[in-house]
Amino acid sequence: MPINIPETLDRLCYRYPATLVDAVTEYEPGKRLVAVKNVTINEDFFQGHFPGEPRFPGVLMIETLAQVAGLLLMQPKDGAPPGRAYLRGVDDAKFRLPVMPGDRLRLEVTLGPQRARLARARGVAYSGDEIVAEAELLMGLEPDALDESRGEVAIHPTAIVHPGAEIGAGSVVGPHVVIGEHVRIGRRCRIGASSVIDGHTEIGDDNEIFPMVSIGLKPQDLKYKGEPTRLTIGSRNVIREFVTMHRGTAGGGGITQVGDENVFMAYAHVAHDCHVGSYTIFGNAATLGGHVTVEDYATISAFSGVHQFCRVGKHAFIGGFSVITKDALPFAKTVGNRARIYGLNTIGLVRRKFSQDSIAKLRRAYRHLLHSNTSRALAQIERDPSLRCEEVRYVVNFIRTSARGVGLRRPSRRLEEAVEE
Repeated sequence: MPINIPETLDRLCYRYPATLVDAVTEYEPGKRLVAVKNVTINEDFFQGHFPGEPRFPGVLMIETLAQVAGLLLMQPKDGAPPGRAYLRGVDDAKFRLPVMPGDRLRLEVTLGPQRARLARARGVAYSGDEIVAEAELLMGLEPDALDESRGEVAIHPTAIVHPGAEIGAGSVVGPHVVIGEHVRIGRRCRIGASSVIDGHTEIGDDNEIFPMVSIGLKPQDLKYKGEPTRLTIGSRNVIREFVTMHRGTAGGGGITQVGDENVFMAYAHVAHDCHVGSYTIFGNAATLGGHVTVEDYATISAFSGVHQFCRVGKHAFIGGFSVITKDALPFAKTVGNRARIYGLNTIGLVRRKFSQDSIAKLRRAYRHLLHSNTSRALAQIERDPSLRCEEVRYVVNFIRTSARGVGLRRPSRRLEEAVEE
């Protein structure tokens, strides 16, 4: 595959005035690229670095490796136009040998882990068979800002997009995607290959939808008779392969809602009339029955199922392969089939910067709940002035407003210490 080096490097978010790559000799899409830089005395920087003893500057060696990484990252994928890249960080840089005029550098860059907006790459520069420099590069990735400023949308020729659909500026629609008449998609979204988006569906900005996703199709409810219902999705969500999300039903309020900055891993399912908050994480094949509410910062681990009409509280952690048939308590770890409480979600609360005082009060409140009758425990918590804080009040209100009841089963005796933590 031919690579136009000057045109590609023009897409770097910063515009260094010199192209420091002369040729590409090997290219494995999405994995590895090998390029060549011929170092000549005519380079401008040799005039002052150093007089009488020219040396290739180390900072420009890093720039050269970053340009090679940019060439690798900014090639079109799945028919989508390339985005833009910039060097965000450098780790473990080592300059082992001086590079002088007349050297021919072989520059090898191999991609490491990659997320929606970040990619790690390892760059190594050789002169002959000797390593002259190496570094770990952190590259930032951005959608094509020029496309958005011109109001452009990139739609693959094989995609089927209804003329009535609305797609925001800077969005990219991959091959074989099907988008229905009543769909509204925000700016800078990426729709992966063979995904289907239909029905009265609204999707916000900066969402990344991976291949084979199904969004907005009619609900799996035998009472549904084709009435116009909706699905709304917020902004900056990551929706991985084979995820399904269905619109609502008239009997459930007519709308399924998903907030902002959620992660739905492969095969997760959001059924009709569910309401998902923001900053949640759904593991692989995590499944919500109809009419479920998942509040902010909750985690539902892989292969877990939540029964219809249940609630999952804020900062709750549902362990893998769990079955939730009652409301899952906020701030707690709920695990098992049928689910039991395994104490406070301490790790999650520490990561989210809860104070030690709040965590201690929550731990004491849960000790009351797990060792006493629920009504008696709530009365003890409300009478105790040392337990007064917003988080404990929220737990008490969550329990008092539960329609299905809350899951307060303790683990077996041999796991009692897990409750005490």
